[in-house]
Amino acid sequence: MNLTLRQLNAFLVVHKTGSFTKAAEELHLTQSALSGLIKELENNIGLRLFDRTTRQLQLSENGKNLLPYASKVINEMSNLSDEIESLKNLEKGRIRIGITQQLASTEFPNIIAKFNQKYPNIEVFITDSGVEKIQELVENSEVDFGIGPERLLTSGLRREFFFSLPFNLVCPPTHHYAKKPSISWQEIDGNELITLNGPFTDLINETLLKSSVKKSLKTKHKVNYMSTALSMVKSGLGTTLCLPYVREWVNKNHLVMLPIKNPVIYRRFFLYFRKDRELSPATKEFIKVFLFEIRMARINKLRKRN
Repeated sequence: MNLTLRQLNAFLVVHKTGSFTKAAEELHLTQSALSGLIKELENNIGLRLFDRTTRQLQLSENGKNLLPYASKVINEMSNLSDEIESLKNLEKGRIRIGITQQLASTEFPNIIAKFNQKYPNIEVFITDSGVEKIQELVENSEVDFGIGPERLLTSGLRREFFFSLPFNLVCPPTHHYAKKPSISWQEIDGNELITLNGPFTDLINETLLKSSVKKSLKTKHKVNYMSTALSMVKSGLGTTLCLPYVREWVNKNHLVMLPIKNPVIYRRFFLYFRKDRELSPATKEFIKVFLFEIRMARINKLRKRN
């Protein structure tokens, strides 16, 4: 059986109007085209749907039995069409994002709040995790996409460059670095430096060795989370390296953040996706809003400096 929505819709409109002539006008068809649709439908199912006389047109017993099913199919398709339009027009939807814990707890909530103001009916779900788990979340389809720093790419995934941020140094306000407008990598004392385990420090050392500095950083303490490193700095246990998005935490705890120069080293962040998965309109819009807010934040910071 090869039924079509056009055939079923024609059947319903003919029943509603009680006339092929009126139904053809409503459907913007010629009467012969409409009659052809009804005939095709009857041939497909092998049943007569209308009893025709010279004076009236009415449903056959078969037509009466099939009417509620045809109505249900057309109604469901109408609902499906409405749902598709709502998703395309960003009137509803769901976004699941995997993101590093530190980024999720700093800049990200403000961006979600602004997105929700613009699109209140789109739900945004966050899975915050360690850096090394971002790709796993995407690969297992636990999230629609991930945001995290540069890592070797897992097979089955693709990535797009998202943004980059320069490394800064954080120290207590009483530290002798605190009054400097900036600091160079050569000046950083490794004997008091608190860094993160894993590729965080390896990336810096690799870049420094290739630069004119020709040095690698020594480290006093290594920890797993930036929040731990910052708390240790607050307690006077040393200094640490961080990215600008922790500035709010730094300011609240009366610490000092210094840009590191000569050279300026950036940490690159990427969007991670499954290769076989198309992003929803809502997800694409969220990424656009995220990038816009990141750019605006940078512009505002430059204005404040000037």
